[in-house]
Parts: sequence; structure tokens; C-alpha cells
Amino acid sequence: MIVNNPSRIVLAATMLAALSLTSACASRTGGNRAETAYVARDVESLYAAAKERLDKGDIEVAGALFDEVERQHPYSPWARRAQLMSAFSYYSAKDYTKAVQSAQRFLSIHPGNKDAGYAFYLVALCYYEQISDVSRDQKITQQALTALNDVVRRYPGTRYSTDARLKIDLVNDHLAGKEMDIGRYYERAGRWLAADVRFRKVVDRYQNTSHTDEAMFRLVETNLALGLPEEAQKYAAVLGANYPGSVWYQKAYALMQHYAPGTKAS
Repeated sequence: MIVNNPSRIVLAATMLAALSLTSACASRTGGNRAETAYVARDVESLYAAAKERLDKGDIEVAGALFDEVERQHPYSPWARRAQLMSAFSYYSAKDYTKAVQSAQRFLSIHPGNKDAGYAFYLVALCYYEQISDVSRDQKITQQALTALNDVVRRYPGTRYSTDARLKIDLVNDHLAGKEMDIGRYYERAGRWLAADVRFRKVVDRYQNTSHTDEAMFRLVETNLALGLPEEAQKYAAVLGANYPGSVWYQKAYALMQHYAPGTKAS
């Protein structure tokens, strides 16, 4: 995961509204996991049992009980609410696969519901929370980026969109970091052209991230290694114009002076 974030606060605040609707029917329930086995119950008491489990922090059992509401009473208004509560419960339990399944089931049945934005946002968060270190495969990171952009596109001006935009910046920085990691590996192996491709991708696609100045320096290195001092000078000049105080510009300047004294890095 790239960062701990306040998203759970946004989710919890949204869920409080749904939970408050059930406070009048909440009742004491049994205290063991056998409660999630199939037992025919009226919808109000079943939902109340799930809510109590969620309140107590027994979130995995809560998710299973909310699922049971939908299974036993699929045509009840409570079933729609239970789908979202199930997704929230599984998300809180870090069972992201089940959380996504519950949220997507809600969206497939109720695409125009007023809470659809919450469901889309929850799906995006489930992917975001699973983002791994840059040394690993970044398929889940791409899924997070797609889902976050979907939230921004569908629900502009909402609190979900505001948080999604912040996370998009972080995800792009992470993806740029992955490209840098691969590029450095190629560079260490002397695969200059392959490294150059990765560093140019950072400059072209992720130019607003924290990796851009290093990527430009690395392009100075790769182009010098490829025997292209004019190209190296071009990147050094852009680096100096945009990041004059960067340690990477200082390194680029020193490289140009040493390996291409006939050109200027600024």
C-alpha cells in the first residue's frame, strides 16, 4: 500500500447515515459465529443482528449476516441497504475481494441509486489499498487508477471525487516509481536503449510526479552511453530550466562537462 489515508473516515460517515435508520430495530443477538448459518429470520431482526456485529467490531461476521439479509429477503428495501453494508464490512475487514463483489453486485442491480457513487468509490478504495511495492507487478495499481478515474468522471464535485483526485496523483507517482525501478535495472545491466524507453515514459506520461527530475538525469546518462551527446544536452538543458536547484541537475551538469565538454548543460 502506498499510504495510509483518511478514506475510511469518508466511508464511515456515509455508513452512519444508513446505520442510523436501523437504530430503532436493533436488538441483542447471540455471541458466536454460528449465527451466520442459515436460519430463516424476519428482515428487521436479521439486519439488526448484522448491525450489532458491525458495531462490536466483528466485521467479518457482520458482512456474512448482511449477505444473509439479501439472500433471505432479496426483494426487501433492506436488501439494497444490506448490499452496501456488506461491502463496507468486508472492506473494513480487509477482505477486498468480497468487498468489491458486494459493491459491484449493488451497482449491477441498482445502477441509478443515490448511493451508487459510494459503491464506485468503495471499489476504487479496495484496489487502492492493495497497491504493492514498486518491485512487484502493478496490475492492481492500474485497476486502482482506472477505478479512481471512474469516480472522478461519474461524480465530479463530490467528496468521493475530491479524495479520488488526491489518490490519482499518488497512484501516478507510484507508477512512475515502477518505471524508474525498471529503468535503473536496465541501466545497471548496460541495456541503455531499454532504460531510455522507461525514463522517457516517466518524462512524457508522469511529468508531474516526484520522479521527473531523476528521469531527466537518467536520460542524460543513457544518451551519453548511446553516443548521443546532443540528446543528452537537450535533457540536461530541460532539467536545468525546470529543476535548477535539483541535485539531479548538478549531477547532469557534471556529467556533461566530463563526457561532452563541447556542449552545455544549461
